[in-house]
Amino acid sequence: MPDHRPRFASRRWLSGLSLACAAVAASPLVPDLAIPASQATELRRDPVVRAVAEAKPSIVNIHGRKTVRGESQDAKQVNGMGTGIIIDSRGYIITNYHVVEGVSQIQVSLHDERDVVARLIAHDTKTDLAVIKVEVKDELRPIRFGTSCDLMTAEPVIAIGNAYGYPHTTTTGRISALNRAVQVSDDQKYYNLIQTDASINPGNSGGPLINIDGETIGINVAVRVNAQGIAFAIPIDDALEVAARLMSTEKLEQSSHGIVGKTITEPDRRAYAVSSVKKDSPADKAGLQAGDIVTELRGRKIERALDIELACLGQTAGEELAISVVRKDSSVSGKLALVSVSKPGRPGLTERVWGTLGIKLALMNDGDFKQLNSRYHGGLKVLDVRKNSPAWQQGIRSGDVLVGMHIWETTSLENIAYILEREELTKEEPVVFYIIRGTETLQGQIQLAERVRR
Repeated sequence: MPDHRPRFASRRWLSGLSLACAAVAASPLVPDLAIPASQATELRRDPVVRAVAEAKPSIVNIHGRKTVRGESQDAKQVNGMGTGIIIDSRGYIITNYHVVEGVSQIQVSLHDERDVVARLIAHDTKTDLAVIKVEVKDELRPIRFGTSCDLMTAEPVIAIGNAYGYPHTTTTGRISALNRAVQVSDDQKYYNLIQTDASINPGNSGGPLINIDGETIGINVAVRVNAQGIAFAIPIDDALEVAARLMSTEKLEQSSHGIVGKTITEPDRRAYAVSSVKKDSPADKAGLQAGDIVTELRGRKIERALDIELACLGQTAGEELAISVVRKDSSVSGKLALVSVSKPGRPGLTERVWGTLGIKLALMNDGDFKQLNSRYHGGLKVLDVRKNSPAWQQGIRSGDVLVGMHIWETTSLENIAYILEREELTKEEPVVFYIIRGTETLQGQIQLAERVRR
C-alpha cells in the first residue's frame, strides 16, 4: 500500500542548508546580520498584531445565567457566554441574540476588566442580532467598521472573542467562502454568511471578524458541529442595517426624523442617500430632498443608516439638529427638529412623560453636566412642570436635573422610556427619584399610577 504519511523536505536539501549555514558561520568576511532589539520589536508588530491591538478596546465579554429545558422538560440553570462589539461611545453594544436571550442579568466585562450590568435594548430573532447597553461614566471606544461588499475568498481574517470563557481569545485564518446559507436548527437559518477557517468556539458568538486592516467585516455567529476549520460570520454590512432598524428613534423613543433612505456601500465609498422624505416631517421642513447625500447630523459624520439613528437618539423633540447634505455636487445645510410620534392607542414618549410625571425633559450635554461635579454619569434637565402633576406635588421645578429613578440612572430619554415600561413599576407604590438642584442632590418619591399602559 502507498505510504500517505506526511513527509518532510528531502534530507539532501536539509543537509545542504545545514552545510551552507555552517559555511557562513565560519567565514570571517560575512557582516554581522543581527537585528537591533528595537527593530526586532517593530518587526514583530506585524499587521495582525496592530489590528488586534486597535480592536480590543472595543470588544466586550458577556456572561449570564439562563434557564433551559431539556428533552424531559426539566428546567436547569446554565452559564452562558458570548462577545459583543461597542458601536457607540454611549455604551451601545451589538451581539448575537442567542447570547443574551433569556438571561436575567447580562454581565459585561470591558477591556479594562471593569464589570458592568447591561440591559437589552432591542433584538431581531430572524437575524439573531441584539443591541444591549451599559451605563458607564466615561466614553467607550466604538469599533472601526469596514465593509463586507468587497471580501475575497482566501483573504486573511482575525476572530476575537470570549472563547470558552477565555476573554479576548484571538485566532487567525482566511475566508473560505462567501454567501453561505446555514441551517443551525429547526427554527434558525442564516443567509449570506461568511465562511472562515479561523477558530471560532462557544463564547465567540457576537464578536468581530476583522480584516488585516483592523476593520470589522463580520460578526461571528456559528460553528459547524464536529467539523474542523468551518465557522461562519454575519457580513457587517447586513448586521449594521439590522442595527439601524433596532435602534430607530421611532422604535426606542417614539420620535421621528422623517428620512427614508438607504446605505450605499461600495469598496471605496460608504454614504447615506435620501430615497424619499415623509410629508410634513422634520426632514421635509428642513428642506431635504430625494437624492440628497447626508454627510453630517448633529456634528456626527454620516455614512450609514445607523449613523442617522445614533445621531438622533437621546435628543429632545423640538430641539434643532444641524444637518448637512450634498445635493448635485453642492453642500446644503439646514436644521432638523425631531417630533414625537404616537402609535395607535399609545402616545409618544414626550406626551407620556408629560402625562405620567408632569415634566418636560431635555438631554444635558456632557460639558454642562460635568460642571455640576456630580457622581452621576449624566442627567435630564427639567424644562417645565405641569401644575398639580405628580412632579409638581413633589416639588420638582424647572432647572432641576433628573439623575435617577428607582434603581436606574436617567442619562437619556431612552432611559425614561425603559423605566416607564418596567412591569415591576406598574403597582401603586411611589418610585424613588433623584434630582440635582444647585449643589445639592435631593431625593423624593413620585407616583406612577397614572401611567398610560399598553
